[in-house]
Amino acid sequence: MDSLSYKTVSANRATANKEWVVVDADSRVLGRLASEVAKIIRGKNKPDFTPHVDCGDNVIVINADKVRLTGKKWTDKFYVSHTGYPGGQRRTTPRQLKDKSSTLLVERAVRGMLPKNRLGRALFRNLYVYEGAEHPHQAQQPKEIKL
Repeated sequence: MDSLSYKTVSANRATANKEWVVVDADSRVLGRLASEVAKIIRGKNKPDFTPHVDCGDNVIVINADKVRLTGKKWTDKFYVSHTGYPGGQRRTTPRQLKDKSSTLLVERAVRGMLPKNRLGRALFRNLYVYEGAEHPHQAQQPKEIKL
């Protein structure tokens, strides 16, 4: 056997094949949608996945205002944040977060599934979430993905 046939190919910034994809969140469960979007952003669905390189696609999520949560999560689930001051812990329900901005639900769910380091922050910039069915990225010719 030729040893070169077993050579592992690592992607880098120059060789990464980054594309644009559109995902429709209409009547999709939030966690299941977010995990699939995080895989696409990370590049784990590609054969040349490299863990330390941004080799994933740019993802456009449309209809984020029509996302679903199962059970009683609209009222019983809490997002916890802290202001930095004593007694500054704040609890927010998904319903309150959606009233503020319905894109925050999807963004927060996807961000939690990305790495918690420099690469994760860079990968999060590849996510574009919109409330309606329209988006301003037609020039990139995104392809639609059915999840």
